[in-house]
Amino acid sequence: METKWLEDFVSLAETRSFSRSAQLRHVTQPAFSRRIQALEAWTGIDLVDRSSYPTRLTPAGETLHAQALEILEALNATRNMMRGFQAAGQDTIEFAVPHTLAFTFFPHWLMGLRQQFKGAGAFKTRLTALNVHDAVLRLTEGGCDLLIAYHHDALPLQLASERYEMLSLGTETLAPYSKPREAANGGPLEGAKAGDEPEPLFRLPPPRSGSAGSAVNVPFLAYAPGAYMARVVEMILQRADVPLPLDAVYETDMAEGLKAMALEGHGLAFLPESSVRQELCARRLVRASAPGRYEATMEVRIYRERPEGARHGPKAGVQALWEFLGRQSAA
Repeated sequence: METKWLEDFVSLAETRSFSRSAQLRHVTQPAFSRRIQALEAWTGIDLVDRSSYPTRLTPAGETLHAQALEILEALNATRNMMRGFQAAGQDTIEFAVPHTLAFTFFPHWLMGLRQQFKGAGAFKTRLTALNVHDAVLRLTEGGCDLLIAYHHDALPLQLASERYEMLSLGTETLAPYSKPREAANGGPLEGAKAGDEPEPLFRLPPPRSGSAGSAVNVPFLAYAPGAYMARVVEMILQRADVPLPLDAVYETDMAEGLKAMALEGHGLAFLPESSVRQELCARRLVRASAPGRYEATMEVRIYRERPEGARHGPKAGVQALWEFLGRQSAA
């Protein structure tokens, strides 16, 4: 038994929709369905009447729904009680950050913060790197003080504004990158001039070949299904003016993993601009499309539970930091 199965089931009972609940829980619909099936296997009985639409619970499911609400409430109360014993660590600000931002954005942002915010030297930080779904859960379950995550208007996080407040920390552009194309001897291509932007090994849209003029398949380094970045890339591809013949040859949840594969020339990858700055300067990676094409600009946001509705009052360091960031945002 995993508690997230109960949380999934409670969500399904409230929305009566597998697709809507999967979206709210930040997982794909097939993954969400498998978790509901796992809960049914654990209980040994059908909990959902799949012959009806909208989705309806069976009598056993209605009973479990009431029990699940009590179980989850008791677990949360117990966890909060245990945290009440934690006297130490009140000067530590706990961040939940998705993996990509943890590797690329967070270190640079924190260094700038320590230089600008006079109170930054007075607190310690603890970062927990997670996938987007688990990072959001960490905030909603009271497991961190602050959440930093990407936001796109077409793919918003499901955080109720009456319970959570947000500030903008900047923007990030996701675009395709590739290893540069080199001559057979490993040197610059014939005819290339000093200062010229290197040609990408793979690019969008791909070149055409053959008598029919069909586009060449591009080896594609993809984010695993269910990852937030996978949804952003899917949106970019759906908005493309022409179909793109991408051949997925590798998958991972993490942008750093895709970057490592792109650096070795395995294919083209959509990467956050902040993660490839050094590689672009060293010309180890190049933009694989024309500027402004096949890209998406996301906002980097920081979230916290509103103090008036928080289970515990905010730490002094968290409150001071939030006020500082609020002044920065207003300016």
